[in-house]
Amino acid sequence: MANSNSSSYTTGMEETKRSTEVCLTFPPKVISPGLATILVEKDKDEQLMTYSGPRLHCQMVVIFVLTQIIHSLLKKLGLPLFISQILAGILLSPMLFSDRHSLVNISEDSVSVLGTVGALGFVFFLFLSGVKMDLSLTLKSGKKAICIGLLTVVVPLIFCMTTIKNLHPEGNEFSNKSFFLAVTYSGTSFPVIHSLLSELKILNSELGRLGLSAALIGDIVTLVLTVFSLWVKTGIEKGIKEALMDVGLALLFIVIVVFVLRPVMEWMVKRTPEAGQIKDMCFFIVVLAFMMSPRFTKLFRVYFLFGPFILGLAVPDGPPLGSALVEKLDPIISGLFLPIFATTCGLRFDPSYFKDSTKFAYHQAIGAVVTLLIKFVVSLLVPLLCKMPTRDSFALAFIMISKGIVEMGSYSIMNDSRVISEDIFTHMTIVIILVASIVPILVKKLYDPSRKYLCFQKRTIMNSKLNQELRLISCVHVPSNVSSIINLFNASCLIRDSSIALDVLHLVKLSGRATPLFIAHHKQKKTQPNKSYSENVVLAFEQFERDNREAVSVNVFTAVSPPNLMYEDICNLAMDRLTSFIILPFHRRWYIDGSIESEDQTIRSLNFDILERAPCSIGILVEGRRNLKGSNVRDPLASNNSSSYNIAVIFMGGQDDREALALAKRISQDKNVSLTVIHFKAANSLGAILTENDRMLDDAMLSDIKQSKCLTYIEKQVKDGPETSNYLRSIVEDYQLIIVGRRYKRENPQTSGLPEWCEFQEIGIIGDLLSSADFIGKYSLLIVQQQQQRTT
Repeated sequence: MANSNSSSYTTGMEETKRSTEVCLTFPPKVISPGLATILVEKDKDEQLMTYSGPRLHCQMVVIFVLTQIIHSLLKKLGLPLFISQILAGILLSPMLFSDRHSLVNISEDSVSVLGTVGALGFVFFLFLSGVKMDLSLTLKSGKKAICIGLLTVVVPLIFCMTTIKNLHPEGNEFSNKSFFLAVTYSGTSFPVIHSLLSELKILNSELGRLGLSAALIGDIVTLVLTVFSLWVKTGIEKGIKEALMDVGLALLFIVIVVFVLRPVMEWMVKRTPEAGQIKDMCFFIVVLAFMMSPRFTKLFRVYFLFGPFILGLAVPDGPPLGSALVEKLDPIISGLFLPIFATTCGLRFDPSYFKDSTKFAYHQAIGAVVTLLIKFVVSLLVPLLCKMPTRDSFALAFIMISKGIVEMGSYSIMNDSRVISEDIFTHMTIVIILVASIVPILVKKLYDPSRKYLCFQKRTIMNSKLNQELRLISCVHVPSNVSSIINLFNASCLIRDSSIALDVLHLVKLSGRATPLFIAHHKQKKTQPNKSYSENVVLAFEQFERDNREAVSVNVFTAVSPPNLMYEDICNLAMDRLTSFIILPFHRRWYIDGSIESEDQTIRSLNFDILERAPCSIGILVEGRRNLKGSNVRDPLASNNSSSYNIAVIFMGGQDDREALALAKRISQDKNVSLTVIHFKAANSLGAILTENDRMLDDAMLSDIKQSKCLTYIEKQVKDGPETSNYLRSIVEDYQLIIVGRRYKRENPQTSGLPEWCEFQEIGIIGDLLSSADFIGKYSLLIVQQQQQRTT
């Protein structure tokens, strides 16, 4: 394809005029006869890269390799992958690789092929962005989010129009598309901000939730203003009747989507069994509707990019339909097609247009920069007026001005469709690259959500008085966790004199939606949502609370968030509720013969995150082993007719062991609980690493234990780890619950020789030993870590 472009601007404010001359070769060469055939024929005109199929495959490989090379260099600086994709496109632009027989062969015709593939990915991305958005959250957004979202679009827009008017007073703000472009400069993109927050891992932090809510409001305002600007432009250029016709058709399109397509999709969801997967036929029908949406938007005179996005908004978010669309389409769109689109946007960048920029382009560039500055100032002032900390306000201001793939794609498509000229596109590309590069670095420097977990107040069981209410958090991932936690508390024989305030947090993976949720079920008893994530959990713990009236109070919460960010929800709840102890389920469960029943590495990663960040003490609960194939063997902690529950504490010294002993004393105050403290002492004191302070604290705690007549104290002299292991193997079957300290990175003679065989660092040496396949028993295991004292 050959083309010659010519641009003419009269006053710099009129419609861009460009003529393009296109040459096509028939029949088109798509699939090559094969490399071997081409080499044998030795035809100079028969080059492998003259066929569009092999050329596209080769270019995709080159784009991927070059992007990864650039990103491996830039990620150390904190730059996002999007910047590497744009830079890869700039490096591969036709001004560097224009020989049609070269290996890369990034010529004008190949850019158009790549652009078509990438544009499909961009349209899919807009559709999935709509699927993930939940418009009902706009009604629940606080005043702060509404003010930030609204003012950060409207105020910069007014300043932008004023600036452009002052620079060119004789111009018409609407006929030259200045108002439309001003909306794109001042607009807020929810998908871009969501991507930024996800990459910085602050999506469900306090700042992240505020930023998402404000971005959702801002995106809706931007969409309304964009459509309004197009209607005004149509009215000025074609008359009021055409504008009213556009308004009517657009409203008809929205009515069809809301009152026809959405009810159909809701009917599909209702026909899907609870916790089941959507039928493939329903999935394909929705994808077909998406593929047809650009055509329908043309019939209804709606901008073609709005059709897929609006259709995505109509899809019920979350499982089963929304999550199925995201889980099946997002990997290939985000991993393949969208990077190609970002690179093709970079391919269109040509710095030579800086020299030939018109006055109109310069005015637009100035207007864009002014808009960006005003948007930053407004985003900063509103939080400051709401008494938000200064560093957080600056971080939020940078988040709200972020630019990314949505803005880059919009300007690229406007450039291709001759809405804007190449010089405007070049200026906007520079602005987007600079903002997208600087914002992540500054936000990361300004905002660290883990700072608030630096708790200088001791929140441990040791510091809680026996007659004072003990505040606990228990995390639930799967239904079996519910029975394990209830059985643990039933085994402790709860009493009124030592009551417990239990906060149950049901952790649900965020799927098919962009915005994390945090639901307090005790505040929603009157108005339960239609889609309840934790109905069975709530019912089980309400019954548990009734069975232990006045001894325990229960509040159930649900956190719907990405698995790698769930620790934020747990730590935030612990801070807000002044929690002293968090109970986490172990990531693996066993059958009675030692074979693995289930395992989840995401739970293990979450446990590590909590152990590092929690503002209080932590316990990891390893469930008692089940009989094969789920037979009716009872949980070792389950209620039975036995008059006593046998609990053992393994004590070797140190803060974790003291915390474990304090917990055991707390839950064993009832006469039906039999507590045994097994104190392992080194036969040879050489090699012991306990400090003098630790020894004093251990002796003080053990002195009370030795004098108590309500429990059993056993002192055992051991030489090394194997002797400790042999003794534990001989006594574990006598207990239903064993409590041990984690003792992370603590070695002493009692455990010598065991660290080399430790598989799970998160439960410590003794915890790993007792949960290994060598120890066959039905006991449950609770590994305790005392609150870690961290400094800034």
